[in-house]
Amino acid sequence: MDNNSYLINLTCSVCGRTFLADQLQTYCPDCSAPLLAKYDLPAIRRDLDRHLVTQRPKGMWRWFELLPVRQRQNITTLGEGDTPLLRLDELGKHFGLRNLFMKEESQNPTGTFKARGMAAAVSKASELGITKLVIPSAGNAGGAMAAYAARAGMEALIYMPENSPSSNILESKMMGARVELVDGLIDLAGKYAQQMESSEAWFNMSTFKEPYRLEGKKIMGYEIAESFGWKLPDVIIYPTGGGTGLVGMWKAFSELKELGWLESQSLPRMISVQAEGCAPVVKAIHLGSMRCEPWQEAHTIAAGLCVPKSFADQLILKDIRQSNGTAISVSDADILHWQSQLAEKEGIFACPEGAATLAGLVILLKEGVISPDESIVLFNTGSGLKYICP
Repeated sequence: MDNNSYLINLTCSVCGRTFLADQLQTYCPDCSAPLLAKYDLPAIRRDLDRHLVTQRPKGMWRWFELLPVRQRQNITTLGEGDTPLLRLDELGKHFGLRNLFMKEESQNPTGTFKARGMAAAVSKASELGITKLVIPSAGNAGGAMAAYAARAGMEALIYMPENSPSSNILESKMMGARVELVDGLIDLAGKYAQQMESSEAWFNMSTFKEPYRLEGKKIMGYEIAESFGWKLPDVIIYPTGGGTGLVGMWKAFSELKELGWLESQSLPRMISVQAEGCAPVVKAIHLGSMRCEPWQEAHTIAAGLCVPKSFADQLILKDIRQSNGTAISVSDADILHWQSQLAEKEGIFACPEGAATLAGLVILLKEGVISPDESIVLFNTGSGLKYICP
């Protein structure tokens, strides 16, 4: 394979139909479901030692064999990946937890984990000859796409709800993107993006409507495994809007098992945290449903959690259940309180979505879902600085 590319094809996450990875793809037309990248894992297991990866220069692309770009020269990067896994000593003492950690994604380019997905997706789009990208975004994904599109010399068009953080709007415009504000939520922005895709041949980078943002996000799972000495934590608490990171990490853990790189076969329980004002995954998990119903009148201070229904709802619910995990919702008041506590006790100014995971931990401990001797990883998906409005 050219330049150690191990990508084989894409498969539908519902029906299993295969699609060519060297042609432009979106999602399965039969199932309206996301496509998942498939790699020649037996060949990677034969050709690549996990310790070789750890010796490479830091960054997401040291995992190149497990990413979808065929040729290294087609990589578009701003230095994303390899964010720190921080032990939360003070909060751990407060809660009586011996192994509490936070994956600090705010240290990515553009200040959020969205940089990972966009690095992979924009790189692949560039490799396939795409020059115009459109996306609906509550803020951070749009800013990240604008940055990577600029880096790759592409045009960028972003539809954002008009109540998106002003920092994201300014950031996107600064990167040269065209920003259109929408009087509505992310689902309405998505409709506008789809119209542009159909009428003016813009390639739609919506969450799960192209296959490769997931691949960039999954590297968070590889980094966690490496940080824990090729074992995995007992619990991962993750803020869930579109759900790309949750699904991506679960995919990474499956790949790690097949590669034989894990020292333990025990996988973490994936716990989804949503806002009380927009909790379709929580509702579906507790009702035992296979799909999420669109959340009516969605509202929350955490813009990234204000997703009335993810395009990958079936996949999110499936992965949570396979992990023996669950989903919980938290109030905006609790998000603000624990955002402040995380800053005061640990020096981490988390975005509201990241603070939601700490608010969720409090509930999980009270309910006895998590025990004090378990290892727990919270995710801060971005910097709280991006929510400071002028």
